[in-house]
Amino acid sequence: MIQSEKQRHNGDEEVCIANGVSYEKIPQEGSSITALEVFFSGYPRMVGLSLFPRLCQLTLVGQSISHIKGLESCPLLREFWVVECQLTDISGLQNCHQLQKLYLYDNQISKIENLESLVNLQVLWLNNNFITHIEVWILDPNISIENLNLSGNKICSFKELTLLAPLTCLRVLGLKDPQSSPTPVCLLCNYATHVLYHMPGLQRLDTYDVSSKHLKDAAESTVIKKMMYYNMRVRTAQRNLAETQANLLENKRNLLQLPEDRIRALNYALKNLECELSEVQALCRKSARTWEDGLSPLSEGSGDRSDTLADITRDPGLEHKILSKLDTLKERLQFWNRKLEEIESWYQRDLAQATKRNEMMVYFLLMELETVGNIRFEEGCSTDPWFTSCYDLLLSRFCAWDYKAHGITGIKINRIIRIHNRSLRLRFEDKLHTLLASEESTMNYKRWLEYLFYVSDPERTSEKNEMLHIPEDGFKTADMYKALGRERAVPLSNSLSVTDSPRIEYTQRQANQGTSKQSIDPLLFRHGQLIVSKVFLGRSFPIHEGNSVDALNYPKAHSVYRNVSPDGCDCSLRQSQWFVFDRELVLPEYLIDFEYITQVGKSIPCLSFNVPIFVNPPNNSRETLNMEPMLKPRPKLLCLDEKTLLNVARANVLSQITVLNLHGNSLSKLKEISRLTALRRLTISFNEFTQLDDISHMPNLEFVDASYNHLLTLEGLRGLGRLNQLDLRWNQLTRAREETAVLRKHAPTLLRLDTRHNPWHRPEAVRMTVLGRLISLTHLDDMLVTEEEAGAAVQMAAGSRISQASLLAHSRTDSERPRSLSLLSAAQLLDQLSPSPWDITGDLEQGWTTKITALNLDSQRLSRLTNLDKLVNLRWASFNDNNISKVEGLDNCQHLEELSLNDNCISRLDGVSKLHQLTKLSVNGNQLSCLDGTVLDRMPNLHFLSVENNCIGSLNGVHRARSLFELYIGNNIITSTRDIYHLKALTNLIILDLYGNPLVEKLESYRIYVVFHLPSLKALDGVAVEMTECENAKDVFGGRLTPDMVAEKLGHSNYSDVVDLNLQSSAISMVDLAPADLFHNMRSVNLEHNNLTSFSGLVYLPNIKALCLNYNHIESILPRQKAQAPLTNRQILYHKVNSSGYGQQGSSKGSSLEPLMSSLEVLHLSHNGISNMANLQLSRLTNLKALFLQGNEISQVEGLEGLHQLRELVLDRNRIKALGENSFFGQAFLLELHLAENRLRELNHLQPLTELRRLFLGMNKLQVPLLQQSSSVLQLQVIVLSGNTEPFICIHILHVPWGRETPPCPAPLSQLQNVDEVWH
Repeated sequence: MIQSEKQRHNGDEEVCIANGVSYEKIPQEGSSITALEVFFSGYPRMVGLSLFPRLCQLTLVGQSISHIKGLESCPLLREFWVVECQLTDISGLQNCHQLQKLYLYDNQISKIENLESLVNLQVLWLNNNFITHIEVWILDPNISIENLNLSGNKICSFKELTLLAPLTCLRVLGLKDPQSSPTPVCLLCNYATHVLYHMPGLQRLDTYDVSSKHLKDAAESTVIKKMMYYNMRVRTAQRNLAETQANLLENKRNLLQLPEDRIRALNYALKNLECELSEVQALCRKSARTWEDGLSPLSEGSGDRSDTLADITRDPGLEHKILSKLDTLKERLQFWNRKLEEIESWYQRDLAQATKRNEMMVYFLLMELETVGNIRFEEGCSTDPWFTSCYDLLLSRFCAWDYKAHGITGIKINRIIRIHNRSLRLRFEDKLHTLLASEESTMNYKRWLEYLFYVSDPERTSEKNEMLHIPEDGFKTADMYKALGRERAVPLSNSLSVTDSPRIEYTQRQANQGTSKQSIDPLLFRHGQLIVSKVFLGRSFPIHEGNSVDALNYPKAHSVYRNVSPDGCDCSLRQSQWFVFDRELVLPEYLIDFEYITQVGKSIPCLSFNVPIFVNPPNNSRETLNMEPMLKPRPKLLCLDEKTLLNVARANVLSQITVLNLHGNSLSKLKEISRLTALRRLTISFNEFTQLDDISHMPNLEFVDASYNHLLTLEGLRGLGRLNQLDLRWNQLTRAREETAVLRKHAPTLLRLDTRHNPWHRPEAVRMTVLGRLISLTHLDDMLVTEEEAGAAVQMAAGSRISQASLLAHSRTDSERPRSLSLLSAAQLLDQLSPSPWDITGDLEQGWTTKITALNLDSQRLSRLTNLDKLVNLRWASFNDNNISKVEGLDNCQHLEELSLNDNCISRLDGVSKLHQLTKLSVNGNQLSCLDGTVLDRMPNLHFLSVENNCIGSLNGVHRARSLFELYIGNNIITSTRDIYHLKALTNLIILDLYGNPLVEKLESYRIYVVFHLPSLKALDGVAVEMTECENAKDVFGGRLTPDMVAEKLGHSNYSDVVDLNLQSSAISMVDLAPADLFHNMRSVNLEHNNLTSFSGLVYLPNIKALCLNYNHIESILPRQKAQAPLTNRQILYHKVNSSGYGQQGSSKGSSLEPLMSSLEVLHLSHNGISNMANLQLSRLTNLKALFLQGNEISQVEGLEGLHQLRELVLDRNRIKALGENSFFGQAFLLELHLAENRLRELNHLQPLTELRRLFLGMNKLQVPLLQQSSSVLQLQVIVLSGNTEPFICIHILHVPWGRETPPCPAPLSQLQNVDEVWH
């Protein structure tokens, strides 16, 4: 005691001397001192501070202080320095409520703690310590911190930095201070981006100015893009799982077909025999009574009854045979039911494996996102060199001898994932360089690098799935392994059998103890995972017997090993167990998913590969069905009347019938059944019933067998107060909650219920759903209901409504959405990251519900959305994985921004129409059949919509959600390409997912088709849209006139109603209106001012009469053929010699080509730049009556040989200088010819035009003598010659324009009528 007082006295004196204060005057002057400093002197303990009650600043530098003490008497302390001391923890600050600045750098602190009382703290420097982790919520009370320095610590993960995001006042952050060594996390990629996204309020980062808004926006933009990218990747992984599930389910159905058919046949025969047995027993009893009365048993009864009685008379052992056959049938049923269970077991096993693999990939993707790409996972394939090396490595270290006792002959590698962890690799390399740089190290380090295996020991692990955490955080420390009961080192091996033996032994022990789930696979440890790590073994020594594996026992070793020597194995010398003392010398590089292969004869069926379970199925079932007695088939009852009922029931009066068996008929109605007031047992199996309304209000009915029907619902069932047994097997019931609600209300005494083999929605939850509502049940699905099970189901049912307790447990009051690299919704994220704000032990303040901003009620088995009307400030809500069938109760939640309703039973979205602030809506896995445009129109801020896995058949209505950025509508039933046009109004849409719709497989070139019509897309179906795809889409679909485009322009898709089609100036370059029969009523098409070079698909329209293609670029009727190879000299010679006949098979003469468009009568081709009429192949239009070619560059009239029906030809404003000898060959019926505004100097070769009546030759260079000579043979009624070389007198004898069947485009005749007026 004297010694401690002396030390305290010396400490007090030291403080006084260091600050120039007289120790003797401390009682008088101590209360006035506000600042103390002690530098580099002997002050090992914090004593004497009670002498300075008004102390505001305390600085201790270079002392040997290990703990903070004595500050209880310094309540006014505002600035505290303990620097370059030996401080090991943060403590003793609980009374320093006024503290604003705390400097604890250059110490030995390993943990941030005990700061919760420092609510006014603004500056915290902890640089150059040993801090590796930031505990969750540890700094949340210190929201006033503005300056934080953590440089020179051992923080390696971005997850730690994320925990600083709640410090909203933080302005200066140091992790890479120039005066300190950089924190390892600073060396990772995208470090600054990560920090700026999570802490947007920062002004300085590592002494750099980051206050620019441009930097913050760039960081946020980068993160948002990455989150969108990984959201697509996760959805792709989930989609792959869905495909695997669908394949497994399909294979399962195929395998179930045989046993189900057998079970159906056996059940049918069984019920027939039971019916026959009841009749036999009844007749025997009646026969006995009849003989006693002295009457003949054959004297009464119908034919069927007499036949049965006759059979009994002939075969007294009939009843025994029936009973024997019944027993055999039941045995066969048990056999096939076991097969059903086996198939279900295999299905569940394969499904669990697929789900586990998918969950692992999703976990890895999220890890990539959270680490901003500093951890990556690469799934290998056989073409990757590293994959082959790793594959061969594992096979070389597998020894079948080690597994001989288990019947294992080989190993199958399902997949190998390469791990790229930048943080762990830097740590490994730094450690390796440190060892190599030491004076003692002279070894060749590559010699001591080895690849070793690790498999998690399920009995000795602190994590649920250790194999998922090792790629992220690396292996545990040696002390952690020791705490788990293992050796004090990282356990590894170069042998698969050695490293996997703990898992195998644990699985076998669990199976022997009966604690593991029953499995049909005898090899419970068949599937496994191992990690292949690069290991620096360094100085390695064998383990000494009697010494534990501990670094203290091997001071100069980096690792130790133990050889394993199984008997009889040649490779035993190569099998070793290794223990590495420093985890930083172990770098995980590969994760391998494998399974053991058993010997032939013990192979395990796999539904994934559709391996049949039934090879040569037994024929015992058929033999059983053919056993004696063979029953005669009974006539089917198609309807019921009183006579039929009496005959079937063997009764005289309807009111006497208590048992009625209508099994095996084709009944769908029971109209007369209500008159059977005494009926107690009813069998209607193997019929055609879809509902059970007809058996309502039967007060005495106790038993109903309605198996093997087509029941869709129990709605309508009423008044069965005594019903205690109901068989509903093998029907089509889907909604367990609704059906049990009917039974609870109208069959309150039900004791036994069988619901098996129905396509229930969420079959895994059916049992608990039924038991929670039918509390009277004693047996469900032929299984006894235990008290514990019934109690748990009732309790679960009671929690299906939103209560105050559930609101308190799952709500949060945060005002801002958490900034986190997570794909969870805001409600889910806050539920995980933010602590509950409620004190459930005390009374709640009034209006507490108005403070709720986030609510996460996922997987609560909710059936309705209730008690939400007071959550007026709710912003983020999630109700995934419930049984909600209707969106309701959200009308008062006007501030709701995010709403998630995935995996429910919702069929309409009416309940969200008032949520005008909603930005994200997710309704995946429901029963939506359409997208209501009126609802979407009321959500102007909706940016994100996900409706995957529904029953949506059209995109009609989605165009009303004009603000959409992301639309996920995969796995629906969209089939029409026209639906893509509904998306064209969404100008902001950048991400679209249509995968899994029939449209994707149906539409050729689907991807570029969508990209063409939605040019703003950045990603489609989880794959980024490349620039080359955009260019390819323009090449393929640019200017393409399709039925979808017609529907878009016209606003409907009733193509048969289209008579006139007018699409001027629509940038059309190709016509593809297939199938052409859709437009069989179309008569007129106007495609002026487009980019057509040919008639394209117009030639296939069957009934077109008028076609207007003015102002295009028409070169020919059909598209130009590809350029042919150059002709040889011989071919050129043959072409020059006409008599050779060579090469003339490709002649372009119209007479030799197949006619086209037989219904076309009027054709407009003005202003197309046509220079060669022959190339047009107009002769193929054999029914053409009017042809308009004005405004082109034609110099020679030709190619009209096949137009024998032509009546009107317009060639105005061309470059025709003269008419050729064959220009009008074959136009004997031409009535009207227009050649105005050409370059004609003479008028020759008009002799074939014998019927020509109207000739227009204005604005040429004709002369009178030549004209008189040329026109002397013509019988003209109208001739126009104005504007030629000499003035002419034009006589207008008669002007009757030919044909009024022209399309709605201007015709040259109208202009000529104006000229006629001038002439008059």
